[in-house]
Amino acid sequence: MKVLSYNINGIRAVIKKGFIDWLKKENPDIICLQEIKAFKSQFDYTLIENLGYNIYWNSAEKKGYSGVAILSKIKANNISYGIGFSKYDLEGRFIRADFNKFSLCSIYFPSGTSGSIRQKYKMEFLNKIYNYFKNDNKSIIVCGDFNICHFPIDIHDPIRNKKSSGFLPEEREWMSQFINLGFIDIFRKNNSSPHNYTWWSYRALAKQRNKGWRIDYFMISSDLEKRVSCSSILSDINFSDHCPISLVLQNKN
Repeated sequence: MKVLSYNINGIRAVIKKGFIDWLKKENPDIICLQEIKAFKSQFDYTLIENLGYNIYWNSAEKKGYSGVAILSKIKANNISYGIGFSKYDLEGRFIRADFNKFSLCSIYFPSGTSGSIRQKYKMEFLNKIYNYFKNDNKSIIVCGDFNICHFPIDIHDPIRNKKSSGFLPEEREWMSQFINLGFIDIFRKNNSSPHNYTWWSYRALAKQRNKGWRIDYFMISSDLEKRVSCSSILSDINFSDHCPISLVLQNKN
């Protein structure tokens, strides 16, 4: 079973760039999306349904902002929208699908780059997410745009960015604490090579120069590790300032 996660930076924008044809060709069983930036009524979602996907959509209340989704060829047993706190749920940052043998969460973590108010919001969100998963003992996959680089290897210039939101000591410590709940950063577990990134600024030819950040993750509960046959970064896909990440699991559903 192939699962993808992708911050698309706007569903309407990527559809215009050929996203549907790519999705048909790539043919994942499930794809988790972040920054969908649209209500379901604002685009032709039958283009996705026609490929055999059930569409689970969680938009932000604000138009053209945030939002997450799960597109799945496997029908979910249950869908949860949000984590139970309106302050965060109104921004459409969390969706969870429960299947027979595992649960899958698509999450768009806040950015703190716009200033201290949003950085505080981000840290509060991290605390709520930690508590949400703290007592969850199910087989679970947490994926999405975490907006955090965990280690220096995950960012092209760790020295100059040591005081940048997304690489702050407290954010990186949170990542360690989250993993200590029983999660595995499966890409990094199987790949210790540098220069593997998932986001590049649109400025200064950052993608062409591979001056990026690895901020998109598949975090899997440790009991699922034995089912993983491949975890990769699809860095050649350019519909967004992010690229997709891929996880292949043995045995469907």
